[in-house]
Amino acid sequence: MRKLFSIALLMSLAICLSCSKTPSNQVVIYTALDEVFSGPILKSFEQETGIKVQMLTDTEASKTVGLATRLVAEKDHPQADVFWNNEIGWTLVLKQQGILAPYSPASAKDIPDRYKDPQGYWSGFAARARVILYNTDLLKESDAPQSVFDLTKPEYKGKVAIARPIFGTTLTHAAAFFAVLGEADSKKLFMDLKANDCKIASGNMMAAKMVANGELPLCLTDTDDANEMLLDKKPVKIIYPDQSGIGTLVLPNSVGLIKGGPNPDNAKKLIEYILSAQSEQRLAKLASAQMPLRPGLEPYSPLFDLRNIKTMAIDYSKLADAIDPAKKFIYDEFLK
Repeated sequence: MRKLFSIALLMSLAICLSCSKTPSNQVVIYTALDEVFSGPILKSFEQETGIKVQMLTDTEASKTVGLATRLVAEKDHPQADVFWNNEIGWTLVLKQQGILAPYSPASAKDIPDRYKDPQGYWSGFAARARVILYNTDLLKESDAPQSVFDLTKPEYKGKVAIARPIFGTTLTHAAAFFAVLGEADSKKLFMDLKANDCKIASGNMMAAKMVANGELPLCLTDTDDANEMLLDKKPVKIIYPDQSGIGTLVLPNSVGLIKGGPNPDNAKKLIEYILSAQSEQRLAKLASAQMPLRPGLEPYSPLFDLRNIKTMAIDYSKLADAIDPAKKFIYDEFLK
């Protein structure tokens, strides 16, 4: 974390002079959503408004934490106007750090309240879910686990992969367990996974590929990565875990206004556009199969319809508080 902070600080200082005076028809967005998905929406915004969008992303492995760390480094001299996160965990941290400013977009009024900050610091939309992916050539459907907790059973020893849980959705998943189950039960879950010879992949896509290619029968991953394997005609199926228990963790994209950003008026216009029903519908129909939070929008397919999924109940303030303890445990005990 300290190394990332130092890099972000140096990068911020390097661009500070070039960004100190920005055109009035410009807006700067930091986004952790892959450019192939976010880019077309931002391009449409440019075409419809005439406002030029400057987009900054980061490397695949650590894009969310890298961008969030950069925003913290720039706190006293903000360079960005909008943060578009592809999940929710680090958006919550930025709110705690005083990086975000309250703004309640009119276009988000029909998004369910559970996916919006009650004080207006962020709004959620277009979700992914944490799922179990299994290889149908290596595992019968009747033998497939139905719960994350099943992955600790002896019959799955050495047969499960998860992404290294220090970045992105896997860390947020760990923090969600801390928030919902408490630290003791969450630590037991992860230590039981470790004892069951759980394999650590470099990322969620790599975990999904390991299963799709037959290296392992099972993994935890995100719905967008799982859908790529389905589109590639790999012998895999998706399971939404814990439908008889705590439910599946659903992680919305989230967008927030940067406090003190150089183009606040244009930032609000961009946020309104990103959170529109039109943009959420566009994201739903892309290969990433982002699941609409609004009622009435059409999902990618019935498999990705939130109405058919029991979702984990999350108190987002508790999730934010759980990120640091979860990360410390992962470093100190799970990965040791």
